[in-house]
Amino acid sequence: MKLINREQIAGMNIHYLFYSLDYFLDKQAELGFKTIELWGGAPHFYLDSMGYQDVKEVRKKIESRGLQVKVFTPENVMYQYQMAAQTPELFEKSFQYFKNGLQVASELGCKIMQTNSGWGYWNEDREEAWKRSREMISKLADEAGRLGICLAMESLRPQESQLVVTLKDAKRMYDEVNSPNLKILIDTTAMSVQGETIDDWFDVFGDEVIHTHFIDSNPYGHLAWGFGNRSLQEYLEALNRHNYQGCLGQELTEFDYYENPGEIDRKNMAAFEPFIR
Repeated sequence: MKLINREQIAGMNIHYLFYSLDYFLDKQAELGFKTIELWGGAPHFYLDSMGYQDVKEVRKKIESRGLQVKVFTPENVMYQYQMAAQTPELFEKSFQYFKNGLQVASELGCKIMQTNSGWGYWNEDREEAWKRSREMISKLADEAGRLGICLAMESLRPQESQLVVTLKDAKRMYDEVNSPNLKILIDTTAMSVQGETIDDWFDVFGDEVIHTHFIDSNPYGHLAWGFGNRSLQEYLEALNRHNYQGCLGQELTEFDYYENPGEIDRKNMAAFEPFIR
């Protein structure tokens, strides 16, 4: 059953952390990927609140291998920069960091930058953290609009945040930000942890869903397909029911994958092959 186009499968470099960007790009081309969701983290791409490395050089490397970047994902979990940064200084530096990320996305030719709600202190009032997150996302949505880019907001797992972790939370943040430049990203792991479904998310957001982190899980873990207990065919069929044409970002974050990421990607792509038009 042919359910997706090859160009929709977006390889991601986060589990190639201990390899060079060139190695990652060579592997993607070798394995039949056409599309990249570029994780903007060192050592593959340097970005901070003050600036970023030469985008032209990186884009040339990508395009010379017949690849294209459809989504830019600045690191926003492991680094100190995040949407609900707690102090005024860190909030401003976080804003500048993500603002630079939007500029990088523009220079890469992307129309989407990934985001999430960030998190507050576990020992503070959730609503105070929520206000900071809403303010940050609102400011960045305005910046995104000036560059012709959309933010794609995903939910997180409860271990990562106390803010946007459910479909209901995502709808609340989306409504409160109220910007045409804020769209929705379905993360299938965070979704599964909450017992939600792809249909649930589309029933609420419809065409506002513009990207996915489309991975296997059990329900935890960001796993390559075949390593968890989700049904790839059922998930793809759900996307087709809603005429989804966006990318399927392969956000594989299991530390066990870091030693031989190319082999993991080979197995992952093999799982997709029967469904590719």
